[in-house]
Amino acid sequence: MAVSYKKLWKLLIDKDMKKKDLREAACISTASMAKLGKNENVNMDILVRICKALNCDIADIMEIANDDDQLKRSNKA
Repeated sequence: MAVSYKKLWKLLIDKDMKKKDLREAACISTASMAKLGKNENVNMDILVRICKALNCDIADIMEIANDDDQLKRSNKA
């Protein structure tokens, strides 16, 4: 299974926020932001802090896809 945070980046655009703004609002490290940018796994506590900062649900910031589905999407981009 692969994790995608594309929804998070779209939400930031909709809220006219930068990654730095999110990092400060959610009190998360630059290392965690880097992991999010690479679609890597992060601690659930970090995801909860992001949801609280953005006043949203976890499904609004991430999705889980089969590795095959993720590869297909990456090849189309």
